[in-house]
Amino acid sequence: MNSFHRFLKAIVILVVIFSISIGWLLNTEMLVQAQSIQTADITVDGRQLFEVSQTGQFSAESRAADANLILKQAVRSPEDIKVEIVETNQLPVILVNNRHLLTVTQEDTFTGRTKQEQAQIWAQRIREAVELGQVERSLNYFWRAILLIILSILGAIALHFLSGWVWRYWLRRMVPTQAHHPEIGAQPQGTELFLKLTLFIVRSLLWIGIAIYVPDLFPLTREWSRSITNILWMSLTSPVITIGESSYSVISIIILISLFFGVLAIAGTLTNLLRSRVLRMTNVSRGVQESIAIAINYSLIFIGIVLLLQIWGLDISSLAIVASVFGVAIGFGLQGVAKELVSGFVITFERSIEIGDFVEIGEFKGTVERLNARSTHLRTLDDIVVIVPNSRLLDTEVVNWNHRGSTSRIVLPVRVAYDGSINTIRTLLLDIANANCDILKTPYPNVWFQGYGEDFLNFQLLVWISKPRKQFQIKSDLYFEIDEVFRQKNINIPYPQRSLHLRTGSLPLELSPDLKNYLSQILDSLTILLKSELPKDTVNGTNNSNLKNQSKKMGSD
Repeated sequence: MNSFHRFLKAIVILVVIFSISIGWLLNTEMLVQAQSIQTADITVDGRQLFEVSQTGQFSAESRAADANLILKQAVRSPEDIKVEIVETNQLPVILVNNRHLLTVTQEDTFTGRTKQEQAQIWAQRIREAVELGQVERSLNYFWRAILLIILSILGAIALHFLSGWVWRYWLRRMVPTQAHHPEIGAQPQGTELFLKLTLFIVRSLLWIGIAIYVPDLFPLTREWSRSITNILWMSLTSPVITIGESSYSVISIIILISLFFGVLAIAGTLTNLLRSRVLRMTNVSRGVQESIAIAINYSLIFIGIVLLLQIWGLDISSLAIVASVFGVAIGFGLQGVAKELVSGFVITFERSIEIGDFVEIGEFKGTVERLNARSTHLRTLDDIVVIVPNSRLLDTEVVNWNHRGSTSRIVLPVRVAYDGSINTIRTLLLDIANANCDILKTPYPNVWFQGYGEDFLNFQLLVWISKPRKQFQIKSDLYFEIDEVFRQKNINIPYPQRSLHLRTGSLPLELSPDLKNYLSQILDSLTILLKSELPKDTVNGTNNSNLKNQSKKMGSD
């Protein structure tokens, strides 16, 4: 698997270097063409046959326009083409259907050829191109082209799905499983990203090829596509920006931007190789390794950009105005970004927070997974990545459990009922701590007796650990063991208790005379109402006497 990774990295470096070379050659070629003699294309149905140059008072465009018009009429004629070469004023002249097409001059010939040889070559190309154009306008060719289009589209669809199948069932198996290590976080996913990008490029090239092949089957669509291509090419190659004495087109700017990203890719690849092959063999901490890698990465990017601008022909001194404008933009509109970048450099070289540290930033707790120029990636205990701006790490308090060492202490409060023995509880807690494999033997675990509570004895178990990220799991394991041991030893865990005392007796209550009379009248009315509504045989004499007694009692009160 490591060999496969090295192979992929080598491919990436070669591709980027090749793209840089091609971009530089294209830029050089465009500059050479701009300084060379002006030429124009002779075409038949969108196919380029050859180029003609400027001759005397006739420009290349005017010569090509007249010749292309004659060839367009000839290819659309049902008659067989007749191409002849005659000599006029010691210059060969090409005739098409007895019409003057063009005169071959010394400017049109290549080195090592005579004008007559050049005329014969051009005449042969014209004859073959016109005959082919007449064949392509037949009905048989039309149906054959339709069949080819259908077959090519079906084949492209099959190759599209086949490439996806190869990715899912073959290439993806070569990608290592991305494990989220509890100490260092997730592994880099460069291999998987490279394979996905390769699949996207292969599919894109496949459909681009279909889009080019289908219009090329018919003369009319081929001519349209060539015209559109020429317009786009002229738009892309025309100068749009002038810096100093050099002018740059859109395609030059695109190539320059692509080469800039190529420099970033090369710098990142070399930094990863340095990190994995050189720095990992040293005995320095992972945070120091990351600081060295970041410094080398930025240095390579800076050197690469300077060399790229020099090779491209840009004068660095001429960019002083652009740099000034950029500085003003940073001062007014990009203050936040500049603040984050400066904070990132301070954190990187100060090394107060390093990769792999377990930190607490406000309400977040987790392992530092990545230190970027603008932000820091923190993987929490819930396996969620929190992106924290670098300025927050400098403006607020940060608890770093791994600063200058990974050993840290955790405290477990333990409360026991009053019927427990203090020495027995201390011995049990120390035995439980020593039995846990995650607890360090040095410093030795300790038990503190904090004092007497309202209904409990207050203890603290102090233990030392080397893996701060696992502190919550260690606490949970210790509490489980404490509860089990206490239940076995009949040691009670206290719970809050409260006593409530109720007193019985009569309440001293005094009523006013008016209220007494009013209540007596209500009882009398209620007695009369009951006598009138209830049957006589259900009326109980005892109840009536009770009502009268209550009335008398109320009156006496």
